[in-house]
Amino acid sequence: MKKALCLSAIVLTAICGCRSYTWKSWIPEDMRSVAVPVFVNETDVTELGPIAARQVLREFQREGTFAIKTGDDAALEIQGVIKRIGGSAVSFNRRSGLRHSSYDFTADVEVSIIDKRKGRVVIDNRKYTARTTYAANQDILTARRDAAHRLAEDLARQVVDDTLSLEWEGDETR
Repeated sequence: MKKALCLSAIVLTAICGCRSYTWKSWIPEDMRSVAVPVFVNETDVTELGPIAARQVLREFQREGTFAIKTGDDAALEIQGVIKRIGGSAVSFNRRSGLRHSSYDFTADVEVSIIDKRKGRVVIDNRKYTARTTYAANQDILTARRDAAHRLAEDLARQVVDDTLSLEWEGDETR
């Protein structure tokens, strides 16, 4: 009898504790659409602007809260400027005369989030640093181009996480 009473109390406590939990997003329904135009690329790495925009769109799509829209149909627009690309040798191969064997690859990007419904800037030129590494094989240009995709993935995760972390109040952000 005591075991049944104790089990009932535990189940009742668990139910009461979870009653306010919801899977519903806290982002207002009318703000759940996003557009991502091609990022402005101020670096010498070709096609990095479109790659970054595509990865940000893919990350929003994977996360699932926002619908992907184009142009004026979206409530939010993510605008980015890739300011700088950098890199440095991370490791060396002693067998090949201390030739570099891997590199660190970074991008400094500024991102703004625009509330297109109200015509205001929600986040203005927030600075992000995306990072990855790549191996220095025979063809460094191909390795660097492939690393650009991973760099864009890191940036996309940061941008989407920050967008989801905005504090929404009614249909406004704080």
